[in-house]
Amino acid sequence: MPLKHYFIYCLTFAFYLNAFSQTSKKTLVTKFTNEKIVVDGKFDEDVWKTAAIASGFEMLAPDNGKHEPNERRSEVKIVYDNEAIYVSAILYDNEPSKIQKELTTRDNFASADHFGVFLNGYNDGQQEFRFFVSASGVQQDVLFTDANGEDDTWNAIWDSNVLITDIGWNVEMKIPYAALRFSSEKKQTWGLNFYREVFRDRHQFTWNLIDNKIGSEANQAGILEGIENIETPTRLFLIPYSSFYLNGNENQKTKGEFKGGIDVKYGINDAFTLDAILIPDFGQTAFDKVELNLGPFEQQFTENRPFFTEGTDLFNKGDLFYSRRIGGEPTISPEISDDEEFTEYPSKVNLLNALKISGRTKDGLGIGVLNAVTEKTEARIKNTTTGATRNELIEPLANYNIFVLDQRFRKNSSISLINTNFMRDGEYRDANVSALVFDLNTKKNTYNLSGDYKFSHVNEFQAKNRNGYNTSLNLGKTSGKIRYGIGGQYVSDDWDNNDLGINFQNHFHAIYSNTSYRILKPNKTFNSFSVFLNLYSEFDNRTGKVQESSVNINVNSTSKKNNYHGFGINSRVTDVYDFYEPRSIDEVKFLEVPRNIGGYYFYSSNYAKKFALDFNPSFTFINEKNRTNLNLVISPRYRFSDKISMIYSFQFNRQVNNIGWIDFDDFDNPIFAKRNRNTFVNSLTGKYSVNNVMTFNLSVRHYWSYAINHEILDLLDDGSLTPNYNYTTNKNSNLNTWNMDLSYSWWFAPGSQLSVLYRNNSSVFEREFDKEIGENFRNSLNHENLDHTFSVSVRYFIDYNSAKHWFSKK
Repeated sequence: MPLKHYFIYCLTFAFYLNAFSQTSKKTLVTKFTNEKIVVDGKFDEDVWKTAAIASGFEMLAPDNGKHEPNERRSEVKIVYDNEAIYVSAILYDNEPSKIQKELTTRDNFASADHFGVFLNGYNDGQQEFRFFVSASGVQQDVLFTDANGEDDTWNAIWDSNVLITDIGWNVEMKIPYAALRFSSEKKQTWGLNFYREVFRDRHQFTWNLIDNKIGSEANQAGILEGIENIETPTRLFLIPYSSFYLNGNENQKTKGEFKGGIDVKYGINDAFTLDAILIPDFGQTAFDKVELNLGPFEQQFTENRPFFTEGTDLFNKGDLFYSRRIGGEPTISPEISDDEEFTEYPSKVNLLNALKISGRTKDGLGIGVLNAVTEKTEARIKNTTTGATRNELIEPLANYNIFVLDQRFRKNSSISLINTNFMRDGEYRDANVSALVFDLNTKKNTYNLSGDYKFSHVNEFQAKNRNGYNTSLNLGKTSGKIRYGIGGQYVSDDWDNNDLGINFQNHFHAIYSNTSYRILKPNKTFNSFSVFLNLYSEFDNRTGKVQESSVNINVNSTSKKNNYHGFGINSRVTDVYDFYEPRSIDEVKFLEVPRNIGGYYFYSSNYAKKFALDFNPSFTFINEKNRTNLNLVISPRYRFSDKISMIYSFQFNRQVNNIGWIDFDDFDNPIFAKRNRNTFVNSLTGKYSVNNVMTFNLSVRHYWSYAINHEILDLLDDGSLTPNYNYTTNKNSNLNTWNMDLSYSWWFAPGSQLSVLYRNNSSVFEREFDKEIGENFRNSLNHENLDHTFSVSVRYFIDYNSAKHWFSKK
């Protein structure tokens, strides 16, 4: 069958297979009120007496579809005015003294009962704004899509309160329209669901049943009707900030620095929002967990800057955007002579400003634009003989841009167009990447057809421009006890999206398949149980050699006591060829890698208990004499009270006779080493919550990893290795990193925060070192290596609708 006919067949199959009507949905009709509602959890206002009740919740997990027991029934009401919608919930509990209510920081679910409302202003089954409140009054908010799950980096400004009673607990919420997205229609129909979790039993309920036979949640919501003719206010929010930093170390005089700036959020209309940051400050974001990286690829870090994590679901379409590129490390390495040295070399490029516009029309068309500008950055070089200094460019002024169109349809499918563009001032490398991405589901979410086509263009100054592409196609059954899928991918030699994205491999094609089985109802032994089988094969485009060939079997289960047990067997079933470890650019070189077999076990006890434990050993035996990998993670946690808890984690990894690249010889031939590597990671996190808006947090991490080369090797043309007796350079590696953050956070008003942070950190890399753990720990805390930072930051949230009355006459 020709490829184009096959594609059309799959597309038709996805649209029409199993296209029957869905189960009827519950409907709640709300009402308008002019009455002022005080969000206190008491429901004193008259409007609550006549509002319609949503009840009859059904269990989501573990016993999917089971009706909520009467002694723990839930009754929810919704009313609205021109400013917001209001939610009241009476959550009955016949044992109110056992309601779990741990205090935590915002967006941390922890060990507590929860109530949530899920809202979809377009009722398109695609994206939900989810708002949760714990029994201790802690707020959580997330953006949910079936493709990406719950994104807790999104934050909104809303109000809530809880009240523990002798029959259970009450929740009252005020969710401004500014925190939502919906059409401009005079008569609104929204998607709606409610969620409740009784944490001590790990029982989860929803108002409209989310059937676990269906691999989709958002389109299983109920309906909210009755919102009409609302006059939404101007959505203009200003968040000015001011920060003070005190930095110093043993070799540098302590100095202070003030920073200030402003974030702007403006509602262009009911659907689209502009977010902008002017003079950004990210000095209090969480530290990166740096590791000793001996492999051919860069370490990928988590994004911790709020602007690049909040509401970025559109920009993550197609996996083309790695936000850490913006304001990352300089990319140009200037050459210096033997009698020169760097006196200043910035480790990061400053972000000057950034903005994003995102939203969705009433017809389901999502539009996203993100733009950021980073400043010109220079290093300072000193001539040690003459004392003369000069500046050398290490990063020019640069512009980063992303444009996205995402059309949703049929309440469960989408097609997206994405373009990323990177331009640098002057005669330097520029890049452009475009993609078509589709995700198609049958009406009952039984089958899925997804795929993409991505094209990259890199403009290299004084070099040949390069074009590449990356395409994939996947087909699968996504519902029922037994699910399966098959897919393939082709990546060309010159595919490169690394200027604004991150990609580790190119020049390969792959085929893969999977099948799984799960129970949909608890049985005598398990609350949940699933088995997965995954097959994957990958081939180099240029030689046809196998790059990867794996078979994985994984089992996940939850016992009747809500303890998690998981285990698996992972195997590389054939010898394969690694084209990346040799790090050759001009020649095609590869390393032959032997087959292996390994396994793991993961145990996580019930977090509803005061003491819980995570335990995860794993191993890999490689088909080569005395070559193994062992890994162990142990992480106990203890909740001393609802206010105080601590988590300790220890990780040990040992690689025996690991083989990897260490250098090039004089003729640019790769040199390898056989080495033993040990890694120790100790971390401690703790919190003391004064109340639901004020918390002290502690985060400590000591990372130590070293590798000792005991045999130097040369790479032969057939991928095998032969001893090298001439290379004598010491390429052993030893890295110690230390990070400690002690912080205080106070949300003194909605959206307004005072935060105080003391941070000390160090990073020490050595070729000559002692293998004694105490010596390495002391070395990481040596005063010469340790940097200290004390900072205070205040952010204040200003709503234009409130601020405009500050200056008005009485």
